[in-house]
Amino acid sequence: MLKKQGTGINVEQIAHMVFLFLGIINVGFVLVICIYLVIAGLPAIKEIGLVDFLFGTKWASTAANPQFGILPFILTSIYGTAGAIIIGLPLGFFTAVYLAKFAPRPVYKFVSPLIDLLAGIPSVVYGFIGMLVLVPGIQVIFNLPDGSSLLASILVLAIMILPSIIKVSITAIQAVPEEYELGSLALGATEIETYYKVMVPAAKSGIAAAVVLGVGRAIGEAMAVMMVAGNAPNMPSLFESVRFLTTAVASEMSYSSGLQRDALFSIALVLFVFIMLINATLNLVLKHRGKN
Repeated sequence: MLKKQGTGINVEQIAHMVFLFLGIINVGFVLVICIYLVIAGLPAIKEIGLVDFLFGTKWASTAANPQFGILPFILTSIYGTAGAIIIGLPLGFFTAVYLAKFAPRPVYKFVSPLIDLLAGIPSVVYGFIGMLVLVPGIQVIFNLPDGSSLLASILVLAIMILPSIIKVSITAIQAVPEEYELGSLALGATEIETYYKVMVPAAKSGIAAAVVLGVGRAIGEAMAVMMVAGNAPNMPSLFESVRFLTTAVASEMSYSSGLQRDALFSIALVLFVFIMLINATLNLVLKHRGKN
């Protein structure tokens, strides 16, 4: 072991204690958030009723006879996230393979910083551009009274998850040992076969991590979605104004009080559980495939 000369201090043990302490702090923060969401979210669910809250189809939190059904928000979040992944995952994956293995060096050096720039753009900028360009475009193309819709949200989310999927996938593909590629080519495989049947399967864990990041970014986004979705508590329809779980909390929290405020915390709790279930499912799938 390395020791600091003259003092007898074990540097490795100090580093171990520091990292252990920081790790415990991080775990503690997560536990505090979990406990707070449970404490703040359960009273409203108990008062409203779990079935009425989760499966109710009408949200009217400020009405004389308020109703707190969040099924439209849940379905909208599911459809919006799924749509963004369906569009963004293939586009990001093939872009990553092209940049990692096919693109000339000058092209890679030019495009890579642009992807980093996309990752650093604030969400409100994506929403602002979508509101000014995408929403009017959808309104004109589909002859709608208003272009703010689930479709606009899906397209914005698909663009927003691209940087995460591309960058992590590129890193995973480039981390595959070069011997895999050389061995495949030596056995007579073409470059296409080598890249898609050898390199990509070898990097599947990293690519799967990119998908997890993309899902997390899509389902947790609020500001950009709020600006292009219309923020109306309707049942999800591709060309109608909708509201996501995240935007339901963000749009009403500033003026909420009483049961309405408690219900918003309950929505946050549902969103938290929803994200945890998705991450746990993806991790189980990855572990199962890793054993195979």
